[in-house]
Amino acid sequence: MTAHQSLDEPTQLRPSRRPVKKMLLRGLGLAALVGAAVWGAHWWSVGRFIESTNDAYLQADSLSVSAKVSGTVSEVYVTDNQTVSAGQPLVRLDVRPYQAAREKSEAAIRAAQADIARGEAELEQQSASIAQVQAQLDGESANEQYAAAQVKRYAPLAQSGAETQERMAELRNALRQASAQRAAQAAALTVAQRQLHTQRAAIEQARAQLASAQASTRQSTLDEQDTVVYSTLAGRVGSRSVRVGQYLQPGTRLMTIVPTNDVYLTANFKETQIERMHPGQTVAVHIDAWPGVEFKGVIESLSPGTGSQFALLPSNNATGNFTKIVQRVPVRIRLQPSPDASIEWMPGLSATADVDTRRG
Repeated sequence: MTAHQSLDEPTQLRPSRRPVKKMLLRGLGLAALVGAAVWGAHWWSVGRFIESTNDAYLQADSLSVSAKVSGTVSEVYVTDNQTVSAGQPLVRLDVRPYQAAREKSEAAIRAAQADIARGEAELEQQSASIAQVQAQLDGESANEQYAAAQVKRYAPLAQSGAETQERMAELRNALRQASAQRAAQAAALTVAQRQLHTQRAAIEQARAQLASAQASTRQSTLDEQDTVVYSTLAGRVGSRSVRVGQYLQPGTRLMTIVPTNDVYLTANFKETQIERMHPGQTVAVHIDAWPGVEFKGVIESLSPGTGSQFALLPSNNATGNFTKIVQRVPVRIRLQPSPDASIEWMPGLSATADVDTRRG
């Protein structure tokens, strides 16, 4: 082989490579066209109905545990991040002051009951006294009537001289004495009857004191029971700030119970995305903490207003210059059970939500 021949060989090979290159380019073009067609078909049938947002966060209706009564913390039964069940005791306060208050109110109950018993006994005694005074009044009234009859009978005799004036004076004096005694007994009866009303009022007062003492006892019992703080839901303990020996006032926050088994997703979609969005539509959820796992969810409800309407300082677009800003509407999504049992959702984690609006 000569040098001239070796230099001519590449020139002879080039025509054979061009068809291969053209075929390769045509294949790539065809693949791109097919890919575009598939993507377009998918977008037309599915993609255009999917509304997505990455402004989504896991949330839970956490419970802030606080003290109902004041007192010194004697025991704390839970630790940070501990799992608790509904009805489990969390904190105990010093119960002795409330036990003393309950015992004091119970003593007041016994005293009021004794006052009522004494008042009822005095009432019966006073009723007997009234009956006695009434009998005495009846007797004095009879004496007065007899004395009046004697004066009436002897008056004609004294006028005719058959009876002395001295005798008439004695009869009239006896009549005045009988009238005075009857009036005294009538006054005594009035006093006794009024005393009866006074004693009845005293009994009513004692009964009111009894009711007050019973109410105090019930309140003391409730306060005594409230010295133990229980969890009203199942979850995990978070942000625990209570310590043994701490003095608490009513309403002091002790800790937060997070219901980790009842976590939901709040996705904030733009107002331009919610036109075809309804409760019951399925949602594909991707949580940033588990990027390779897809979770399923269902729309529960849409907020009755945009997030700005519930802000602490809502915007007032009627003042100053106006710049239109796309608003976002919170959408609550109920998550279905995780496909991986080892995954534990936590409120506050970021997520991406894809809503399929083809149904509903």
